[in-house]
Amino acid sequence: MVISFALQRNNQFHRFANVGKTLAIIFVLIGVITASVVQIDAGQVGVKSLFGNVQNDVLGGGLHFINPLVEVRRLDIKTQNYTMSGIHDEGTKTGDDAIRVLTSDGLEVTIDLTVLYKLLPSEAPRLVRETGVDYTDKIVRPLTRTKIRDNAVYYEAIALYSTKRDEFQQRIFKSIEDDFRKRGLVLEQLLVRNITLPQSVKTSIEQKISAEQDAQKMQFVLQKERQEAERKRVEAQGIADYQKTISLGLTENLIQYEQIKATLELAKSQNAKIIVMGKGNTPVILDTKN
Repeated sequence: MVISFALQRNNQFHRFANVGKTLAIIFVLIGVITASVVQIDAGQVGVKSLFGNVQNDVLGGGLHFINPLVEVRRLDIKTQNYTMSGIHDEGTKTGDDAIRVLTSDGLEVTIDLTVLYKLLPSEAPRLVRETGVDYTDKIVRPLTRTKIRDNAVYYEAIALYSTKRDEFQQRIFKSIEDDFRKRGLVLEQLLVRNITLPQSVKTSIEQKISAEQDAQKMQFVLQKERQEAERKRVEAQGIADYQKTISLGLTENLIQYEQIKATLELAKSQNAKIIVMGKGNTPVILDTKN
């Protein structure tokens, strides 16, 4: 406009004044139109505020025509995760960000945790109005850490590490879920990634497991020895029964009969021999081949 006014005062360029006005108006219109069009990507919602007053209607994905004076804040409604871990660069925050809690037996346990959550689209304006767009640091992180500490005091360290782990995870899930929903967030899943016990407790557990394994090994050895002893007893009993049976049926006449059968077999042999029948129970055999 200023350029157009200057051109009007200069007779030499007077004929370009109308063109300048037209171009100025066009640029202004383009600026207004550009400021009036906003694009919301998939997986996001837009929250409008005019002079600091957050409006209740939500912009979904796509192109929207709005008041050019309205400010639009884009919020992610996809599933997000927040990890608190003691391992460097594994969690959302750099460094050791694990949760240290006290159990019912007074021991300090370290917990690594991942929270899966998302924003309710309809609650986005209220969340921006009451909390702001940095709700992860203001709600998700502090609320999760507090609830875990509050619920860990109901469990002993070893139970938390072993038998009660799933129960503990479900307990804190229900506790956090209600508070999240009141703030406009949905808790999808809570993952207890790791529970680290104090070194003294870990040593005691390892010693106990080792002792149990040794006891099981000894039970196996004793069972094997008992089976071997039973086998030998049965074998000895069988030999004894056999000898008893033989001794009962072995008479003098039977022995003499078996001797005669053996002598007949020897006599049938092609080898030269002399059989001398004496008064004794056993014949004398002389081999005359040599």
